[in-house]
Amino acid sequence: MKRIFVIISLCIFQIHCVLAQNYPFNDPNLDTEKRIDNILSLLTLEEKINCLSTNPSVPRLGIEGTGHVEGLHGLAMGIPGGWGGQNPIATTTFPQSIGMAETWDTTSMRLLGEIEGYDVRYMFQSPKYKRGGLVVRAPNSDLGRDPRWGRTEECYGEDPFFNGTMSVAFIKGIQGSDKKYWMAASLIKHFLANSNEDSRTWSSSNFDERLLREYYALPFQMGIEEGGARAFMAAYNKVNEIPMMINPLLKELTINEWGQNGIICTDGGGLKLLISDHKYYESLEIGAAMAVKSGINQFLDDFKEAIKIALEKKMLDETDIDQVIRGNFRVMIKLGILDPKENNPYATIGQNNEPEPWNSEKNKKIVRQVTQKSIVLLKNENSFLPLNRKKLKSIAIIGRLANEVLLDWYSGSAPYLVTPFQGIKSKLDKNTKLTFIPDSNIQVSYQIIEKADLVIVCAGNHPTGDAGWAKVTRPSYGKESVDRKSINLEDEECIKKVYGINPKTMLVLISSFPYAINWSQQNLPAILHMSHNSQELGNALADVLFGDYDPSGRLVQTWPVSDSVLPLLLDYSIRNGRTYMYPKNNSLYPFGFGLSYTNFFYSNLNINSLTDKIMVSFNVKNNGNFDGDEVTQLYISHKNSVVERPVKELKGFARRSIKKGETIRIEIPIDYKYLKYWDAGLKQYVLEKNSIMIGVGASSDDIRLQGDWKIE
Repeated sequence: MKRIFVIISLCIFQIHCVLAQNYPFNDPNLDTEKRIDNILSLLTLEEKINCLSTNPSVPRLGIEGTGHVEGLHGLAMGIPGGWGGQNPIATTTFPQSIGMAETWDTTSMRLLGEIEGYDVRYMFQSPKYKRGGLVVRAPNSDLGRDPRWGRTEECYGEDPFFNGTMSVAFIKGIQGSDKKYWMAASLIKHFLANSNEDSRTWSSSNFDERLLREYYALPFQMGIEEGGARAFMAAYNKVNEIPMMINPLLKELTINEWGQNGIICTDGGGLKLLISDHKYYESLEIGAAMAVKSGINQFLDDFKEAIKIALEKKMLDETDIDQVIRGNFRVMIKLGILDPKENNPYATIGQNNEPEPWNSEKNKKIVRQVTQKSIVLLKNENSFLPLNRKKLKSIAIIGRLANEVLLDWYSGSAPYLVTPFQGIKSKLDKNTKLTFIPDSNIQVSYQIIEKADLVIVCAGNHPTGDAGWAKVTRPSYGKESVDRKSINLEDEECIKKVYGINPKTMLVLISSFPYAINWSQQNLPAILHMSHNSQELGNALADVLFGDYDPSGRLVQTWPVSDSVLPLLLDYSIRNGRTYMYPKNNSLYPFGFGLSYTNFFYSNLNINSLTDKIMVSFNVKNNGNFDGDEVTQLYISHKNSVVERPVKELKGFARRSIKKGETIRIEIPIDYKYLKYWDAGLKQYVLEKNSIMIGVGASSDDIRLQGDWKIE
């Protein structure tokens, strides 16, 4: 009997599939909106409600939708956050987002996006796995306006233009270059002004309309308009006292102005939080109804019963659901999962028994190169670095992070991990002794440290807090649900002891966010910074330490000298002393800062006006003894503006490789639209006919050339 039932079920499924082939929505040549019209006409109300989930599948019609995966810095199907479930799978693992950003390299960002998009397709389509989904929750386009934010590691920094530019590159990589189909769909998070953790489920991020338009919304706008993303996540927090998942901005800004017409989802459990934490509505059904009316079309929550009650009570009607779930099907159609495979260049990925991409030499090579580019040289007194391996007979490497690669909550499980100890060991010959010393063994290892030709201390944070959910073991640690209570590096006490034993001590700071390492900056001969998580962390670090790669990473946040100079965490008006744009205090390291083993000389600035942009060009010569990359940065300052403007604003950047002795010409355009301010009275962007200072240089505080330009 059981066998007969199975046969009958299979026959019914096959009949559905055959019939489905005759529906208009299966015709790839039919207009997208007409295809969706046809789907909606065929759906029952129950099926429409089901399509408000993160996987809008309709088995009766042969529609196999796709769900979400995490992918801030590589497809996460592994152990750290439990994204791989009972059967975790190792995938290509990049540096944390903050580390990816410190490359200042849009080419690298796009390459990483392509790797991730391919991994995602392979995992979803390979007969061996059939796991995950094609909607990727990345990038995080939020702004790191305060280094105490616990999720600083997930963002690209504090500047809106920079974050938007890097987001666009990553989105384009994930979604691919085909004109009709996407390799995967980028879902940007968390819209909007989401940069505090302790009170994120009930607090309000308050600021004026100009900061909304010019600062907080800009990276998302760029991601949608320039990157082509058609999916984003509404944040937990309120904005100007209205919870984001029912905020009018969802429609007024993203849909009506930017053209967002795909997925708008809640954050996990967001519906319940409207009632329990925000206390905005009295019942789940009111919250669910208002969310749909506001534009939400996917709930990361238990929502079905609330939607059904809302329908029964006439708070919501079927046409409201029809209107929003259209966006889900637009994304499914762009992914090509309703179309014949022959026309989709991504449809065969993983289906021809090709090797897992995360094990390829290509992926290993690219991740190593990007990790090299992400490393920032913060101090190099008397050319302490690079190291001469021929002169080193003994090296002591100290600290937990010296022989471990820590993964964060949104990481996958890497196919392999190279620790600093392993990477350095691979560079040394058999006559050089390398000794690993845990933090707890410093006193026991006094003589080894004292006699070493070099001591490397690896210090920083633990990206998951070294504890359970919503817990950390040190005040300077932060993560999802926990903001940092201090930006002081607790490990500096250990560093002081080691330096007291042997002054040939340098620091490798492996961290997810800035630290106020004032003592280390004043005393140690050399300091490097890099983020956690890369599978090639140790190899890339060793490449830089020994001069096989010239360090060229640049900071993407201002590093303050102490907590005391920071405004209150919940003060979202960046004009009150936040970022390099509105500074009120000196910084330890400025935005855009990073040293090199070589020297670059800037000359011959030229500024020209084109139809829709200003073109700035200049020469950069490598005057040093190393081939290297220079990250040239372009800042503008407005003169005599009718509104308060930032002291300076990044409006362009370029990373270029320059051989020693070589001079190259660099061109950086400034699009006029990025020079406008938002006029709250006129409700439009305005280009002032004023003078601006245009400066180019090596950081926000290191302008090498500048000139005035009159906007006509």
